[in-house]
Amino acid sequence: MKRLGCFTVAILMVAAAAGAQPPPPNDPKQAAAAPPTVDDEKMDVFDLVRKLRKKDAEAQAEPPWDYRKMMVALAPVIGAKPSSGALFGAAGNLAFYRGDPSTTDISSMVTSLTFSTRKQISLTQRFTMFSRGNRWRLESDYRFQWTSLETYALGTGADTTDGVLADFDFFRLHHTAYYRVRPSLYVGAGLYFDNHTDVGPNADEPGWAESPYVTYSEANGLPLESQASAGTSVDVLWDSRDGFINASRGWLAEASYRTLFDGFLGGDSSWQKLTIDVRTYVNLSRDRRHRLAFWAFTDLVVGGTAPYLDLPTTGGDTYGRSARGYAEGQFRGERLAYGEIEYRGTLRRDGLLGVVAFLNTTTVTDLANAERLFDSFAPAGGAGLRLLINKRSKTNLCFDVGFG
Repeated sequence: MKRLGCFTVAILMVAAAAGAQPPPPNDPKQAAAAPPTVDDEKMDVFDLVRKLRKKDAEAQAEPPWDYRKMMVALAPVIGAKPSSGALFGAAGNLAFYRGDPSTTDISSMVTSLTFSTRKQISLTQRFTMFSRGNRWRLESDYRFQWTSLETYALGTGADTTDGVLADFDFFRLHHTAYYRVRPSLYVGAGLYFDNHTDVGPNADEPGWAESPYVTYSEANGLPLESQASAGTSVDVLWDSRDGFINASRGWLAEASYRTLFDGFLGGDSSWQKLTIDVRTYVNLSRDRRHRLAFWAFTDLVVGGTAPYLDLPTTGGDTYGRSARGYAEGQFRGERLAYGEIEYRGTLRRDGLLGVVAFLNTTTVTDLANAERLFDSFAPAGGAGLRLLINKRSKTNLCFDVGFG
């Protein structure tokens, strides 16, 4: 294994993240055997405000909860990372049930608008929606960004101390629909469109003609000013978790084979990509206040030539949570493998405050220069705090610091 020189990054992020409240078990025997939880004893920010205002018990009491009622959370987004500089904005989460919680998972929509000191603007919306009885599962990822990114040579062994800054506009429309064929097992199909337009050097950026973006694009016959990818996918998903974001038990295993076509919706090349995503959890206490979360995925271009900005990269997952400790796009290649372990705990029994600590590592290829997966690694670690702002939807404010 080749050891990399350390590249240190501090990330400060305050963001809205929606989680799913575990639905009651359908099997009464399973319910009787389930370990105790603190769900009924939880306190969120609104409970704390009522307590500080010394509301009496009667004022705090709530009528029986109607699962059809929308759960709304708003939060600031404040952060700093190398790819954007200082970051600020707002995020909102809407969580709801489309059916009885005993048979239907929670649905969630997250929207955010952010601005950065590098004159970047980002408007994103993502949702995961379950139909009654979980018969259908719909997912989307929309992004409208006027942004910039440091570009580096491919491979984990690349020198990322000095990149070439590229300005571009980015528009993404991803849709995937899954149909449940048996409990926890879904099959699906997707439609994908990514477009990077007005790509060019930052006003103060020298060396654009020799930049990794230009060198890669010219070598593979791709246009320089704009590059688009569009196509379809077939997907298989196993999800037995008790919540699709803030899970405490169960498994996620997903395989997606995506085919992108030259000329389809303006696509500039034909290529294929295979993504495999696996996650699971190990509880360290019966009340699930302390647990380990394991995450592994691979993102592989298995045929054709992908545009430079569509290649697998650090921070390139749907929620940008991978490779905490490194900048978005810092390591990029034709194939990527990633692994992470995270400790999650609560500092208070009521769940108001939580803490995390994580370790991760990334490896990517540079096939043109014979660098393969696992030839070199980019390890990182860090820690963070969690503040519960909606106990029913399990929405948290997150503060993470990562070092690469």
